[in-house]
Amino acid sequence: MSRPIFDLTGRRAIVTGASRGIGQTIAVALAEAGADVAVTARRLENLESTRQLVEATGRRCVALAQDVADVEDCSAVIGQAAETLGGLDILVNNAGAESVRPSLDVDEALWDSIVSTNLKGAFFCSQAAGRIMAGTESGAIVNLCSLTSFVGIPTAVPYGASKSGLLGITRALAAEWAVHHIRVNAIAPGYFRTAMTEVFYQDEAWQGQMLAKIPQRRFGEQADIAGVAVFLCSDAAAYVTGHCIPVDGGYLASI
Repeated sequence: MSRPIFDLTGRRAIVTGASRGIGQTIAVALAEAGADVAVTARRLENLESTRQLVEATGRRCVALAQDVADVEDCSAVIGQAAETLGGLDILVNNAGAESVRPSLDVDEALWDSIVSTNLKGAFFCSQAAGRIMAGTESGAIVNLCSLTSFVGIPTAVPYGASKSGLLGITRALAAEWAVHHIRVNAIAPGYFRTAMTEVFYQDEAWQGQMLAKIPQRRFGEQADIAGVAVFLCSDAAAYVTGHCIPVDGGYLASI
């Protein structure tokens, strides 16, 4: 019997920002599909729970400290992960930063912090991974975009700018690197309750307003991301590149 097209056995993956939330969910999902996984976060100790969850699937896990806003760190850590795992087949750019602030109050420090993490970091991690993948003429990169890649969200201008730019990076790299058989796609999560977005969910009125806009009438759950991530990293998506899949309960389709 041929290998199932969603099987990732033998693949080597890196997931940035994997200490919790969506990053952790994706790391575990890739491991459950058969991949060995390197996970990164700014603080190494924060990766312990993710490491345990990945290893519980029977797959190998490598935990590495990484600041994606540091270009040299992007290259060094991606290279270290690939060397430790014996190669690199998958990169998931999940590390992100967000801060809610009225646009008239945004200062340069906030702008630089968000854009450097979400946009610059994702590009230079992709560049480091792309150099490795080009040598093997194969690879899959998945970027974590956002609903703000498509629509404007008040008080989230730096975040929206970074995620809109990340969608542009996704499309441009897909077009440029197809010759190397590297696929570049993205996922745009809708409204998921995570540590980074918890500030919104403290407002019950906001929750009611948002649920009224989501056709499925519920917020996203971590498991809703897992299947999409595995699909984009697998042979099932062999002819899919340059696209962003919203996982949003129908939000974008209904506005």
